Amino acid sequence: MSDKQKDSPNINKNVHPPIVAMVFIIVGLLMGYLAPILAGMPPLLKNIGLGLTFIGFLFGVGAFIEFRKAHTTLDPHGSVKALVKSGIYRFTRNPIYLGFLLMVIGFPLAYGSLWGLVVSPIFMVTLSRLVIEKEEAYLEKKFKGEYTAYSSKVRRWL
Repeated sequence: MSDKQKDSPNINKNVHPPIVAMVFIIVGLLMGYLAPILAGMPPLLKNIGLGLTFIGFLFGVGAFIEFRKAHTTLDPHGSVKALVKSGIYRFTRNPIYLGFLLMVIGFPLAYGSLWGLVVSPIFMVTLSRLVIEKEEAYLEKKFKGEYTAYSSKVRRWL
């Protein structure tokens, strides 16, 4: 095993967080089609869904900007060079995953389905078990006290 392979989270190479989020968005949309929870959803709720989706996208953009400034990777399978604590990372340790969560809720809502709300806790648990817990263990090992201090001040989700 090379040093590069050792210096990365132990995340299954077949697990890609954007794909996990997309699967849950599709499930929310399909369930809305197959088992509509609320017929005739008010336009306000659909607009809230669009807003949540857009905010989720902005969280990802904010994270991308901070990672670029720190000259480190966004790849959850890669080796990070710096612990990013600035910008949106002052408010959440996982802005990209929080953005995905907002999209899992918002996208189906924008299409008139409340199923995104129903599947969102399952999405959170799935992402936590498959990705976040492994990333956090890796960051703790790599950055030791610096990560411990950061994680004691900034919440995982919000």
